[in-house]
Amino acid sequence: MNSTSPIRSAFIALGFLLSLQLGHAQTTQLNQANKEYDKYAYIDAQKVYLQVVKDGYVSAEIYQKLGNTYFFNSDYKDAAKWYGRLVSDYAEEAEPIYYYRYALALKSLGRYEESDQMMATFVEKGGATKIATNFKANPDYLKDIAFGAIDYELSKVSANTANSDFGPAYFGENKVVFASASDTIMDGKLAVHEWNNQPYLDLFIADMDAEGDLINLKRLKGDVNTKYHESNPAFTQDLRHMYFTRNNFIDGKRGKDKTKTIRLKIYKATLSGETFWTNIQELPFNSDDYSVAHPTLSLDGKRLYFASDMPGTLGQSDIWYVTINEDGTYGDPVNVAEINTEARESFPFISESNHLYFSSDGRAGLGGLDIYMTPLNENGLPTTITNLGEPANSEKDDFGFIVRESKKIGYLSSNRDGDAGFTNDEIYRVRQCEITLEGVITDAGTGELLPGARVQLVDAENNPVGEPVIVGDDAKYSFVVACNTQYVVRADKLDYEPAERIVNTPDVTSVVDASLALIGVPCASNDLGCKLDLQPIYFDLDRFNIRPDAAVELAKILVAMQQYPELVIHIESHTDSRATDRYNEILSERRAQSTMAWLVERGIAPSRLSAKGYGETRLVNQCANGVECSEEEHQLNRRSMFIIQD
Repeated sequence: MNSTSPIRSAFIALGFLLSLQLGHAQTTQLNQANKEYDKYAYIDAQKVYLQVVKDGYVSAEIYQKLGNTYFFNSDYKDAAKWYGRLVSDYAEEAEPIYYYRYALALKSLGRYEESDQMMATFVEKGGATKIATNFKANPDYLKDIAFGAIDYELSKVSANTANSDFGPAYFGENKVVFASASDTIMDGKLAVHEWNNQPYLDLFIADMDAEGDLINLKRLKGDVNTKYHESNPAFTQDLRHMYFTRNNFIDGKRGKDKTKTIRLKIYKATLSGETFWTNIQELPFNSDDYSVAHPTLSLDGKRLYFASDMPGTLGQSDIWYVTINEDGTYGDPVNVAEINTEARESFPFISESNHLYFSSDGRAGLGGLDIYMTPLNENGLPTTITNLGEPANSEKDDFGFIVRESKKIGYLSSNRDGDAGFTNDEIYRVRQCEITLEGVITDAGTGELLPGARVQLVDAENNPVGEPVIVGDDAKYSFVVACNTQYVVRADKLDYEPAERIVNTPDVTSVVDASLALIGVPCASNDLGCKLDLQPIYFDLDRFNIRPDAAVELAKILVAMQQYPELVIHIESHTDSRATDRYNEILSERRAQSTMAWLVERGIAPSRLSAKGYGETRLVNQCANGVECSEEEHQLNRRSMFIIQD
């Protein structure tokens, strides 16, 4: 083969791809149980329902609530128990969400087969979520999500030309250098190579705009570009030296192997001035008989990684490295055997996070060359290797991946948008997809904001994602989450029923609203006055005797305590803000004792009662010292309240 082979596809012909691409009575009893639950709402709901079930009263509602009390506390073993009874005994009444929760609870117990069965039922019952869609295609969708691909957004850069463009490299903070098939003039005419009738490759430099697009394309100045192929540069940290790939051509002379083919080599150039690259030097481990290409430097600049089919290569091409000595010399090439396969590995790139990205068609992939990543250990060697998955990888060739993880932006090369192979190579901006999941927590009845509500984000496996958020005065929360992923947002607040919302995030960077409205419980769990629908127990100014209207309300409490002998209450009495603090403390204590005495005189054991006066320390309105208020407003503070004791 007496010609130069295209630098993007030379290793195909040579066994080395330079550009690697990646019953009624029972009803009556149940009603009574529910009434008892309402009466004993001060008791933990879970204990009440357990006792109701123990007494033989069961229903879909009870099982749902029992399951929920465990589920929302991450007790999945017991949640699975009660959800299991729900779907077994009340399959038609159970809503899809409970099959979903049951499946998650089962999975948390390692009961994957049963979990899959519940997920299938979830789908059949119309669980309209993306998780259901994924499950139809793959029952192990949850595992796929957990170990799935990085969510990237891809877009072609503006600097792409009509010809092949690939192999980007960062030059400083805001420039990128890459190879493009240029209009090269050779012997007075446009030079094209017979491999694909395309122009030869040169190195070009482009600016990165604020969005990471590449603009203002210019050919690199100096002695780097020749009438043959140049590509894939790598720059030292001081930006004064560049390693790059070129056909075997230096000082006007071509080098060929035994088959008359011009192989690929790595050269080093030095920056003279601000833009001129000169002093081209060939690296000593090159050879006319094999190709060496795609250089990248370790973070400390002491090791140069590259691709080659040199002797010792396991497959068609391997990833190698050499040590760069302090005197500028190079050590012997070392094969990175942990990465390489019997096929093709190439296009290494080491990121700021010390992750090695490379392309291969020797590992399970989506088709063509896929991009893989492995963190490097302290010895600069690979650890766990993962496929970046879609969309970074496609059915075609994907390669030349570079990224700055701190900025969540990078570039890759791909021929995914065409059917002409490497001639359709284009550079894509890669931006990590990021979703801002935000919302407002409100009262479902009034629409009012609920400051102090707690919001927790959990994943599809029902594992908490980060710490819960307590919303401020604006009742807003915000989480930064992954794209194309299912989450559940849960909110709770004292005296409100907890609420949740399943969110399937989109596959593009965006803001997703997941506001939640909480339904208030009728009464606080320990407020007996609210539960018995009492009118306030009010007192006259400077008095502590029980008024006739107050006696009517106290009679209701008397009946409740006679009916439920285990009921124990604490009496809290209060005053308005008039008079001194000390006087009001004494007056409120007399009111508390007067209220307690009324009940004791009518047969309630003192051991079931306690009483305390709180003076003017717990006003229900703004009528504090010095604030002008009406008599009606002051009256609201002269009161007794009844608190259920555990």
